[in-house]
Amino acid sequence: MAKHVVIGAGSIGTNVARLLADRGESVRIVTRSGSGPEHGLIERVAADASDPSRLTELSRGADVIYHCANPPSYTMWERLLPPLQTAVVAAAAANDAVLALTGSLYAYGPQPDGRMDERTPMAAVGRKGRLRRRMWEQALAGGIRTVEVRGSDFIGKDANGVYPLLIEPALKKGKAAWIPAHLDMPHTFTVNGDMARALVTLAPDERAWGRPWHVPSPPAVTFRQLARRYADAAGRPPAKLIQMPRFTMRAAGLVVPMAREVAEMDYQWYAPFHMDATETADTFGLTATDLDTAVRDEVG
Repeated sequence: MAKHVVIGAGSIGTNVARLLADRGESVRIVTRSGSGPEHGLIERVAADASDPSRLTELSRGADVIYHCANPPSYTMWERLLPPLQTAVVAAAAANDAVLALTGSLYAYGPQPDGRMDERTPMAAVGRKGRLRRRMWEQALAGGIRTVEVRGSDFIGKDANGVYPLLIEPALKKGKAAWIPAHLDMPHTFTVNGDMARALVTLAPDERAWGRPWHVPSPPAVTFRQLARRYADAAGRPPAKLIQMPRFTMRAAGLVVPMAREVAEMDYQWYAPFHMDATETADTFGLTATDLDTAVRDEVG
């Protein structure tokens, strides 16, 4: 019987499981493939976490269920996320466990000044933002103790973000990187390890339950500034960055589903995008990892 059940073995789920196990806590990590970090206190289980009965069974005796799973593609969200949310809420209710959710900023939608704090209303108009709002409202209505920890785009060791997808290939090949974002707009990035620490800190603290919190994150930087930091950490000349016009992805979205999904969220990348986590930092004493430290860890 595990004290903690972690759903998903991406960079967040893996970090959560390791943090807990390193503290001497027993952890069960659930994925379709049975993957996850190797540790004497981590049990890896292959199962479909969207099956409420199976997940309820796997969560027997757990104090906390950490929902850290996310489909690999936006095009899968509408099909895969709702049944997974239904299952984790049901498992938490059946086992009287706290449900800790890995959240994003999507539910807020575009903000006039690009700033969001823990009290910003959820006003998303896009499909993915509305879905995130419905999922949080479902958790709140589930009669369970729950908290959603929200972060911005992830950076850090093993994060599947802008470095491996856009910057690293350009640095290694010495070629230009085409960037679907304004190169000189400030943008908050969240360190994946900080997300994990926030989840394990807030989940057992009753002050956190019943509302969302933001992950303390480094000050916002522009894409150009971040790319230069990655180049410095890698010991390579800065990559040439070419800013894609905003209409490009929108035009491609007329025939390419993934481009359409990316274009729906482009307000985050062509205007200032600031996440404020002051309330979380003040309440729980959490601080952000230094940006250059996170960059060096990711570059390796």
